[in-house]
Amino acid sequence: MSSMEDMMNQPHQSPYWLSIGLRPFFFLGALAMAASVLVWIPILMGAVELPTAFTPRDWHVHTLFFGGVAAIIAGFALTAVSNWTGRPPVAGRLLLALVLLWGAGRMAVSTSAIIGPLTAAIIDMTFPVMLVTVFAREVIVSRNYRNLRIVALVGAFGLANLCFHLESFLTGTADHAMRAAVSIVLLMIMLVGGRIIPAFTRNWLKMRGAVRLPAEFSRLDGATMLIAAVSLACWIVVPAATATGWLFALTGLAAALRLSRWCGLQTTQEPLLFVLHVAYATIPAGFALMSLAVFDSALIDPVSAVHVWTAGTVGLMTLAVMTRASRGHSGRTLVAGPLEVTIYALAIVGAGCRLAAGFASGHYMAILEMAALAWALAFLVFALGYFPKLFRPAGVP
Repeated sequence: MSSMEDMMNQPHQSPYWLSIGLRPFFFLGALAMAASVLVWIPILMGAVELPTAFTPRDWHVHTLFFGGVAAIIAGFALTAVSNWTGRPPVAGRLLLALVLLWGAGRMAVSTSAIIGPLTAAIIDMTFPVMLVTVFAREVIVSRNYRNLRIVALVGAFGLANLCFHLESFLTGTADHAMRAAVSIVLLMIMLVGGRIIPAFTRNWLKMRGAVRLPAEFSRLDGATMLIAAVSLACWIVVPAATATGWLFALTGLAAALRLSRWCGLQTTQEPLLFVLHVAYATIPAGFALMSLAVFDSALIDPVSAVHVWTAGTVGLMTLAVMTRASRGHSGRTLVAGPLEVTIYALAIVGAGCRLAAGFASGHYMAILEMAALAWALAFLVFALGYFPKLFRPAGVP
């Protein structure tokens, strides 16, 4: 038996925090998300300088996506794959190895001006390669081929990380790879969100005897995903093209229609569920604003528009999924309390302020700082508030 198989077959020997992937990775991902903006603002103001080979903006983007989001994806995928396949969870020494590789990548990227861009890239890429290998192995061994689509997206996200390093080294900035990272994460959210949001909503409404339930998956869902993939591919290559603007507008309409069929307004009494609908609503909103930015960048700043996706969709959806999954896998009820409402409110305020900053040139930095603080606090409150749930069993003081 291989050493990897040895490690994967010892979940009973694992400490609690290494028993499933979401425990370490949700906590570390939340810290990385917060750091991506809390460190970025002082760098932007010239108060802090990191020994990284990336430009300050690229460090910010890389830390957010390939640090924070990558960790959260790992936590979700490694936990969900056990439910999908019925196999024991990835735990113990193998999970610890993945955590250490992730941490090594963060250190390497932030010190790449010292150790060299090539060395940093090699160290950083070991985590996504290992993650995809483990994830794909679980899916393939169990013959759960339906979820190979998600494996492919996780693999594409890892490839975007490699392209980020290459483009930054060759051209000085990673514009194409940045757009690719945003696009792949959006597609992941649309794919997984299109599965879990209507399913969770349907179950919740059935328990309350509701007559109107979310629509089943249909051709509209498939068509929306296809149109989104085409429009985002165009954005990666030709972001300012008129065709990209029209495709964005069409995708926004399709995504909004898709969301309208999920009965989101019937879930307002439960924030833990309603927030998933709110987070998904930022996707069509982002497509609409990005379309306007293509046609008139003076009206809508493209950088501000894209933050509807990065701060809004990515920020709020990751927090929504992390809070729900963490409660479920720690034996807590799936009901939001003041802690969860505070987390969601801070993320919404942060995303809203980041969009507003683009329209207030005279107060840009003040509003940007407010946005960064609120958004980072959402993740720090999650990390602090959910530490007991992630690292201690229910009932243990």
